[in-house]
Amino acid sequence: MPTEPMTVRSADRPPVAGPAAGRFAMLAGAAVALLAGLYGGLALLLPEAPAPAALPREHGPLMALGFLGTLICLERAVALRRRWGYLAPVVAALGALCLVAGAEQAGRLALTAAAGWLAGIYLALLGRRVGRETLLQLGGALAWYAGGLLWLAGRPVAELVGWFAAFHVLTIAGERLELAHVAVLRRGAAAGLTGAAGLLGAGVACSVWYPAAGARIAGMGLVAVAVWLAWFDVARRTVRGRGLPRYAAVCLLAGYGWLAVAGLLWAATGLAAGEYLYDAALHALFLGFVVSMVFAHAPVILPAVLRVGLPYRPVLYVPVAVLHAAVAVRVAGDLAAAEAVRVAGGLLAEIALLVFAGCAAVLVRRARRASMGR
Repeated sequence: MPTEPMTVRSADRPPVAGPAAGRFAMLAGAAVALLAGLYGGLALLLPEAPAPAALPREHGPLMALGFLGTLICLERAVALRRRWGYLAPVVAALGALCLVAGAEQAGRLALTAAAGWLAGIYLALLGRRVGRETLLQLGGALAWYAGGLLWLAGRPVAELVGWFAAFHVLTIAGERLELAHVAVLRRGAAAGLTGAAGLLGAGVACSVWYPAAGARIAGMGLVAVAVWLAWFDVARRTVRGRGLPRYAAVCLLAGYGWLAVAGLLWAATGLAAGEYLYDAALHALFLGFVVSMVFAHAPVILPAVLRVGLPYRPVLYVPVAVLHAAVAVRVAGDLAAAEAVRVAGGLLAEIALLVFAGCAAVLVRRARRASMGR
């Protein structure tokens, strides 16, 4: 059974356009955004930690757009197989670097432009084949773009999290829908995901004028998306397998659980019930769900995008276990208003990301050595 959600299939597609060195440079920009975002998060958890003022202030955009947005743009550019598509990850990476350097308005402009270019990539992909899965992902790119325009207009990030969350959720949902079709999805089932995505989009749009009500509606949409994914995703089958399929399925199903938790928190609080509950709602989504998706797909996407092997090894379960334990600790600390507990959860989450990056680097290096020794 296939385990990857992306349009890229390294085994059945011709070589991607664009030099590998250029793609590594784009990935390096995403890595800078990740490290800066992690340090900004550390400064938020431990105010005594020395950090430039921009890093804690831009922690969320650096992680959600600078790091993850650049990765998604890069993968879509590879899928498009046209050189012009690579402008999206280049501009996204530059936007992240501007935020790190303190040029915040330039960073916002570049990240918004990257979202618009990403939407253009999806339109080009739709020109090849119209599919519900690509339309969902286009909706995600447009959510990022709309949120970026509001950001440029002066709206604070706290009022824009719905737009950026919709970008990630719709992107992932579209990708998983593609694999559900491969697994012979029951006729009419895809309409349920479209309805859930529509509910999410309606809530996000409503939040522009009625933030709390919009967040509650969006939360119900998040729960609906989580239920659909948990029921129809091929992960329900592949979790009974072995090796990489089982590993990816564990990450996916655990992530869907956190997506449902996040949706319930959004629906119950409207993201307006105090700092702690707001923190729990955001980190259940962006850490528990989105980062778990990254862990699940990295062994497939990294080779397809960068042409380097990232073989599956059981050691990859270690950062996954740490990540989900960290999210559980952080959410518990937020719900109990226990500062020390939530700080411990935040630090554990940072460790999980760094351990995963370290495991990936070691596995890639060993794979390259093994291939050179043949």
